[in-house]
Amino acid sequence: MSDTLVEVKHLKQYFPVKSGFKTIPLKAVDDVSFTVGRGETLGLVGESGCGKTTVGRTLLRLYKPTDGEVWFDGEQVTDKNIGHMRKQMQMVFQDPYSSLDPRMTVEDIIGEPLDVHHLCSSRKERREKILELMSYVGLNSEHARRYAHEFSGGQRQRIGIARALAVDPKFIVCDEPVSALDVSIQAQVINMFEELQEKLGVAYLFIAHDLLVVHHISQRIAVMYLGKIVEIADADDLNEHPIHPYTESLLSAVPIPDPDVTRARKRILLEGDVPSPLKMPTGCAFRTRCRYATEQCEHECPSLTERSPGHQVACWNR
Repeated sequence: MSDTLVEVKHLKQYFPVKSGFKTIPLKAVDDVSFTVGRGETLGLVGESGCGKTTVGRTLLRLYKPTDGEVWFDGEQVTDKNIGHMRKQMQMVFQDPYSSLDPRMTVEDIIGEPLDVHHLCSSRKERREKILELMSYVGLNSEHARRYAHEFSGGQRQRIGIARALAVDPKFIVCDEPVSALDVSIQAQVINMFEELQEKLGVAYLFIAHDLLVVHHISQRIAVMYLGKIVEIADADDLNEHPIHPYTESLLSAVPIPDPDVTRARKRILLEGDVPSPLKMPTGCAFRTRCRYATEQCEHECPSLTERSPGHQVACWNR
């Protein structure tokens, strides 16, 4: 059995946008490739609007991809077989307030996947499974009869995680699952993700824009800019030896709770604005903000190349 659980090959997701009398493609995800191993957490980071969430949703076929392939457990994901794969691939959504039905009790929310996939043969078995899932995520049995509006943000996110775990998946896309939560609650939820991974062996694609959070939970990190992955490496390697100028800039903005270190290090500020995905620059998408840009960057788009074992970078001049 291969150690690779999810393999993404040259994934593209373009959305048609009307501009006057013409329809032009918005390139939300443009030629993205990566793998996720069994029981591994791959962090996906980048600024807002770079295409992180679109990658996650396209993986699970919530969006039909424009081009490219997604392979799961050795089988290519298509419209025909996604039905039986839904059990194996789940998603935890970003907003715990809008991802739960306000008219359903917690028991019904967590039990819905069990009903859809016919996983329980009796009401008693269903009830026991729901209570077991609730205990996994730190919820009490008396919470089962309550509605989503009666819970805090952290508790609602726990309900969403329990719902994702109900079908015993091998892979979960976590779409900024802690960004809407208080910092103290963030730590609890992240620790819970780690405990569940240790207990159940589930793999995560962990989407976030907070590099500290991603570094803490991920074994490897992929950095995205304007629909493309610009760097992939082990979490510690990326944190200590970033190569791509965009990754360097992101890491220089991460707050460090040590005033001496903060004063000594240099903040790398990017010039200019993020280009519109409707009017992408030619060649390298980052060249308009890059201090190393050359004429080659203007004409040719760099592909990911391996600079050291496991460390891939898309840059001509680094």
